[in-house]
Amino acid sequence: MIQAIVFLPLVAAIIAGLGNRMIGNVPAKLVTTGALFASCAMSWPIFIGFLAGTEHSAVHPVLNWIHSGDLQVQWALRVDALTAVMLVVVTTVSALVHLYSWGYMAEDDSQPRFFAYLSLFTFAMLMLVTADNLVQMFFGWEGVGLASYLLIGFWYYKPSANAAAMKAFVVNRVGDFGFSLGIFATFLVFGTISIPEILHAAPSMTGSTIGFLGGRVDTMTLICILLFIGACGKSAQLGLHTWLPDAMEGPTPVSALIHAATMVTAGVFMVCRLSPMFETSHTATTIVTFVGAATALFAATVGTVQNDIKRVIAYSTCSQLGYMFMAAGVGAYGAAMFHLFTHAFFKALLFLGAGSVIHAMHHEQDMRYYGALRKRIPLTFWAMTIGTLAITGVGIAGVFGFAGFYSKDAIIENAFAAGSGGSGFAFFVGVFAALLTSFYSWRLVFLTFFGKARWAASEHIQHAIHDAHGHHAQDDHPDAEDAGHDTHVGEPGAAEIPAGTGGYHPHESPWTMLVPLAVLSLGALLAGFVFAPWFIEEGAAHFWQGSVAINEALAHSVHAIPEWAKLSATFAMLIGFAIAFYAYIRNTAFPAAFVAQFGVLYRFLLNKWYFDELYAAIFVRPAVALGRIFWKKGDEATINRFGPDGAAAAIVAGTRLTARIQSGYVYTYALVMLLGVAAATTWAMAQ
Repeated sequence: MIQAIVFLPLVAAIIAGLGNRMIGNVPAKLVTTGALFASCAMSWPIFIGFLAGTEHSAVHPVLNWIHSGDLQVQWALRVDALTAVMLVVVTTVSALVHLYSWGYMAEDDSQPRFFAYLSLFTFAMLMLVTADNLVQMFFGWEGVGLASYLLIGFWYYKPSANAAAMKAFVVNRVGDFGFSLGIFATFLVFGTISIPEILHAAPSMTGSTIGFLGGRVDTMTLICILLFIGACGKSAQLGLHTWLPDAMEGPTPVSALIHAATMVTAGVFMVCRLSPMFETSHTATTIVTFVGAATALFAATVGTVQNDIKRVIAYSTCSQLGYMFMAAGVGAYGAAMFHLFTHAFFKALLFLGAGSVIHAMHHEQDMRYYGALRKRIPLTFWAMTIGTLAITGVGIAGVFGFAGFYSKDAIIENAFAAGSGGSGFAFFVGVFAALLTSFYSWRLVFLTFFGKARWAASEHIQHAIHDAHGHHAQDDHPDAEDAGHDTHVGEPGAAEIPAGTGGYHPHESPWTMLVPLAVLSLGALLAGFVFAPWFIEEGAAHFWQGSVAINEALAHSVHAIPEWAKLSATFAMLIGFAIAFYAYIRNTAFPAAFVAQFGVLYRFLLNKWYFDELYAAIFVRPAVALGRIFWKKGDEATINRFGPDGAAAAIVAGTRLTARIQSGYVYTYALVMLLGVAAATTWAMAQ
């Protein structure tokens, strides 16, 4: 069964990709979507089997892959509780995204190519999560990177999409270089790349040292940090995060699949899969904790000022990934995976809901041009409200809560219970980030669905009205364009945005888009309440079956934390909601007053802490200048001039001189022959 789950998406991608327009849109969509729903249907029984205790870890060999000296690599599919969680996450979200794309991409000219890319990505992700060794994991790791590049740049005729795809590819190569070094170091130390053998031997390497850059460093610390660099690239942690927001240039279903629920969680999965290794190094886990907390804080602050609806959710993704690494850093790997699991449902719901809003607003993505949509697209409104309740962590302990209430609060509680300096920092950052998460999430809802209609000022809406009056313009693809303003509703410059609908009537999405929203809403509503006992409570050790490291001392400490620590995230969530309600419902002049008072802070956040500008100054512009020097001075002025171009020029000059000698007169040739004979005779006599 596991072979079918993994390889069905690959077969579907090959059929749709090679068949392309020859087989047509509908057959390509049927093949790829059917394959994903089949994989999904086979994945859930495996997951439920682990919940019930009827399934156990197993390895399914596929083929012998690499034999080179001591390096023996077998292609095999590992199925354990950790894999089962990822199987249902990947196949469920991917299947729903495939179905959603039937409606969202209905007017695109390259639908078979799009669905082939989606299925190829899913296959690569499934190869990653079922890997039994590090080389196979790296194969899936690079596969999702390739598919991400193809999907982000799907609309290749747009320069912005090409730039975003290239940026994602290059930034991920930085992280992947660290990951590959970590794999090399692991093989050097352990003599194998088999994950079970490495995890079994890892505790014996505690305290050992290895030569690195002319000195001696702790072996496991070095290996874990190198591996974590790879996780930072794939999961967009602070420093290697810059590709994730720009990846919103891809179609909205791509954002939901790759940058909300699957690819960006690969780093979290890898750290949890190798958790026994990380547990051998306190330094490595401390670094993971600090980086995760810093990322959660950074992304949450930037998300509060974004105007593009997809970018708000993108920075939210980055922040929630920080929470997951915080949990892994303090040793709560079950909580990290639980948040990964619940996050997949409510974040995919929010992205697809945003896509439904964008679809209704004729591909307008600036929230300042929304407003009063809750009665126009009520199903989308309720879906996104459920997603917002889930991500902000609404619930009552012991009664009921939305998905994020259980998983995110569990991370904050574990950070408090861990007791170390790093975990204390993570706790306070986690609580503050929960406040910011609530603020920017409800800000999105209020700007989009409440207040007055502000549609008239949108160029996209004007285009729609123009079309409605009988002008048959070429259809625009969803293009993720930014409206080009830097102010919020109620902030400086917002007065230039006239109120009103402009005669445009938003419409609800087709059923192919609404059904996935309904299913994901159910997950955002119930995933935390239903599955918490197995992931993080009394049944955790039985469920995980050793697939992740279990810190028994931490598990006991969580139950003993004070009540105020347990309620801190809930209070933070309520404060964030109250601020958003006041600023965007009760007193819409407040944001403008805040910006006027704290303009420097606002610009700092609006420019994303100036990371892009800093990287451009330190890396991009010097690299471009150096490349231009090598191109102009090195390649053209030196190599080409004295190499192929110089040789060609010498030959041309020689042939022109020879052509002048060829006069065509017999006496000229006789003279040359006589001079040659005289010269030869003279040389012979001189010897």
